[in-house]
Amino acid sequence: MAEHTPLSLHVPAPPTEEGGRQSSSLPFSAAGAVRRPPVDVDPREIRDLAFELIRVLDDDGNAVGEWAPELDVETKRNGLRAMMKTRAFDSRMMKMQRQGMTSFYMQCTGEEAVACAFQSALRKGDMNFPTYRQQGLLIAQDWPVVDMMNQILSNSADRMKGRQLPVMYSAREAGFFSISGNLGTQYIQAVGWAMASAIRNDTKIAAAWIGDGSTAESDFHAALVFASVYQPPVILNVVNNQWAISSPQSIAGGEKTTFAARAHGYAIPALRVDGNDYLAVRAASEWAAERARRNLGPTMIEWVTYRVAPHSTSDDPSKYRSKAEEKGWPLGDPIERLKTHLIRTGEWSEERSVQLAAELDAEMSAAASEARALGTLHDGPRLSPATMFEDVYKDMPRHLREQRQQLGY
Repeated sequence: MAEHTPLSLHVPAPPTEEGGRQSSSLPFSAAGAVRRPPVDVDPREIRDLAFELIRVLDDDGNAVGEWAPELDVETKRNGLRAMMKTRAFDSRMMKMQRQGMTSFYMQCTGEEAVACAFQSALRKGDMNFPTYRQQGLLIAQDWPVVDMMNQILSNSADRMKGRQLPVMYSAREAGFFSISGNLGTQYIQAVGWAMASAIRNDTKIAAAWIGDGSTAESDFHAALVFASVYQPPVILNVVNNQWAISSPQSIAGGEKTTFAARAHGYAIPALRVDGNDYLAVRAASEWAAERARRNLGPTMIEWVTYRVAPHSTSDDPSKYRSKAEEKGWPLGDPIERLKTHLIRTGEWSEERSVQLAAELDAEMSAAASEARALGTLHDGPRLSPATMFEDVYKDMPRHLREQRQQLGY
């Protein structure tokens, strides 16, 4: 009988650095190189699109290839403004957190294009089921930032009444489902919501959101089973920002294949897209939304991006990745890339960018003053303790009424 060496497990190692860049064995297609199929294509005919990388903007800021969307100047300027506003919001909230006005915050620096461009493909009544790094979905539709700040500060105007961790917004009117801290739950909820829309013969579609790390959870696969079987109108977004807190995306299964490829086992069409290319994100989002609206079923999209900032204000990324890594990320800054494109086409200038940045900073400052006047984590007006009894039951049971009375409310 032949002798064998002792068995061992394979544990993916953190990404190595080459000149400050993450090294990857997965392909990064050239801008404009990936074909754009019709929306009613047979999923078996586009299996390669889960391994390619859909890109529109080249290194010089030119929009090239079949995926380049035909957008007017104002639409592209609005896209740039939405991303810059999202970053300005993040910057202001980070300052307020460091000043002790809130306990916690999470930035989406480097990922602004994913949410801001995707939102443009949705219509009123469609529903996002987001995670905690999609604040751009709200900001891109000009949702009042004061309302978002109120939730973060847990003040007297917090629509969540202090019951949610800061950054876990909820805005039904904006098609923004309540964020859950139990990551993964929103994925199957989105599929269920889309199924309900189809059962009612409605026209509204849903968008599910999940990070690369949470795709390792069972809710992710349960959602794909239901999406595969019942073919509801849902877009299954996977934001691959390379890191799940301190674990690289390889720990969740992204070392030897793509996250988009997971859809193949469920016969769901999948795209892999440059998430730092606003024009590519917009084009892919509209393609998937059109499939859903035509009753052609679900689409999975892996957005390849990078989490430049720490995971949260409680995180120190220097403990698990080098500072050079963020500077060497090959997909670049989504804001700079769209700005370069607009300048190249004569539709923008550096001076206008500086002016807009100043205007947005002033807007965030004014909004922060308004929110602070309604209270912060430690100072100012607060919600009455009586609110803890509200929004729990449709009809308050007797024992809760008695407890409220005992507290003097």
